[in-house]
Amino acid sequence: MSDAIMLNRISDAQATEEKFLRKIFVRSQMSEFVQDPLLMAKADGVHYWDVKGNQYLDALSGIYVVSVGHNNRRVIDAMRAQLDAMTFSPAMHGSNPLAVQLANRLIDLAPGDMSTVKLSSGGSEATEAAIKMARQYHNLTGNPTKYKVISRYQSWHGSTMGSLSASGLASRRAVNEPLAPGFIHAFPPTCFRCPFGKEYPNCEITCASLIGDVISMEDPSTVAAVMVEPIGHTGGIIDPPAEYLPMLREVCDRNNVLLIFDEVITGVGRTGEMFAADLFEVTPDILCLGKGLSGGYAPVAATMCRQHVADAFWGDAATNPGFVEGHTFEGNPLSSAAGLAVLDEIVDRDLCGNARRMGDRLRDGLESLQVHGIIGDIRGKGLFLGVEFVKDVATKEPFAPPIGMEIGRRALENGLLTRFDAHWLAVGPPLMINEAQVDQIIETLDRSIKETLANRVATG
Repeated sequence: MSDAIMLNRISDAQATEEKFLRKIFVRSQMSEFVQDPLLMAKADGVHYWDVKGNQYLDALSGIYVVSVGHNNRRVIDAMRAQLDAMTFSPAMHGSNPLAVQLANRLIDLAPGDMSTVKLSSGGSEATEAAIKMARQYHNLTGNPTKYKVISRYQSWHGSTMGSLSASGLASRRAVNEPLAPGFIHAFPPTCFRCPFGKEYPNCEITCASLIGDVISMEDPSTVAAVMVEPIGHTGGIIDPPAEYLPMLREVCDRNNVLLIFDEVITGVGRTGEMFAADLFEVTPDILCLGKGLSGGYAPVAATMCRQHVADAFWGDAATNPGFVEGHTFEGNPLSSAAGLAVLDEIVDRDLCGNARRMGDRLRDGLESLQVHGIIGDIRGKGLFLGVEFVKDVATKEPFAPPIGMEIGRRALENGLLTRFDAHWLAVGPPLMINEAQVDQIIETLDRSIKETLANRVATG
């Protein structure tokens, strides 16, 4: 290594100094981050270690990404072998064997008649491609006025402008507005706090039937797609009633509208099935994957579509340009090698089955925390679970000020990485987690809740 390069390297200790930290944008307010920065230095299995040597149990798979665990030798060896062969292929002119293998492997595992895959680098690219695919599909099939996308409030589909426009999270949308036109939002299936003041199951699944009403009010000849996460994340793990997604499927079929599932989080075994589409027994027209497909080893994502959608893009190049969408690193051979190894690991070790078993154990553990009297609801499937905190379980009255952030931060101090927000906390550990580690998650959450409540009493 040259002296010039050596001079530009900083040590782990130096990396915690404010003068170095101020030079990187992070996902929180930088002025807060520099006060108590979290810098991870090492990972193995289901654990992280920061630059100070503190250990953390990764109950979040990084951010629902590390599906087969940190330092997985199968994935690393596959990538190491590919490093010696080729790390980049000319995406503008063609593809490579690893990308073709990954596409075919995904189709073999996919629900229904999924037939074709567009590979990309991350979830935002995958959902952005889905939006473009829906619009281009209708254009190619003689319905060029169908361009609108109906999605949901409290959803998160990505950071690119199209995927952000489809997202329904006010805090992330507002700072970037005005956003792209043609996106309409409807209320999500938040049964615990129904926006229509109803109670399941006597609600007639208004949240689903309303989608049909929105399509009618917008005019079906202008609507291209309905885009949803099978289980929503950013609203606090929005777990729909069993009837919800089948009703959306029927509404879309009736109106010649494509149904898009954003499975960037729920895909690749997270819910205990390879896809949430399998879990809910509903096949979308387009299905988006990311996060867990990469295992955290190299950026890779995918947008899959059913046969009738793919057929629209097949034809004479003089009149049909195919799917007009491209990214520099799509189908990257190194990323594809990682994706293939991750899928092999999940299938060969039956990690979907482990996600179901450990998910049941984790849910039982979360239910045991109801003894604290502040857990109003437990939601999710498999190893994608969340709890909503309330001041009064009977009335569902929320805490004021909210307590979720306090509990999540206390858990982090106690060595547990989770996803937390104002009123809820979620866990999504690697799919290969074992019983002892699940129990440790619950024990740490139990301790963190106790300490947070005690601190609130002490500080008035």
